[in-house]
Amino acid sequence: MFEQILGYLGLGLVLALSGIGSAIGTTTAGNAAEGALKKNPKASGSYMVLSALPATQGIYGFVAFFMMLGKVAESGALVFGIGVSVGLVCMLSAIRQGQVCANGIVGVSQGHNVFTNTLIYAALPEFYAILGLVGALMA
Repeated sequence: MFEQILGYLGLGLVLALSGIGSAIGTTTAGNAAEGALKKNPKASGSYMVLSALPATQGIYGFVAFFMMLGKVAESGALVFGIGVSVGLVCMLSAIRQGQVCANGIVGVSQGHNVFTNTLIYAALPEFYAILGLVGALMA
């Protein structure tokens, strides 16, 4: 019974932590986009793309949740460990990615040609969220 409780707690954490990270990351970038719209409204498409990037970690947490759902009965402790690990990696990745995107949004609003570079820099923290998801799928 205790193993099942651990397993379901792990499932909840992977979903919650990744979702929290995505919410923080997207609002960080979204706040920058709101300010940038006042300075350069013509680049709103770039702002939207960069603001949406941190949402992907929430999707990874959602995928990990469904992939681990059937493993709770087998090993609740394993699901708990994976859930905490992947959830934390996705949360921190999304938060930091949102900060990178926010800086890129500010640069674009100031007339600098940094959109493509920002996408590349933002992909770097995303890589770790992907590794976390791959690790969860391999377990």
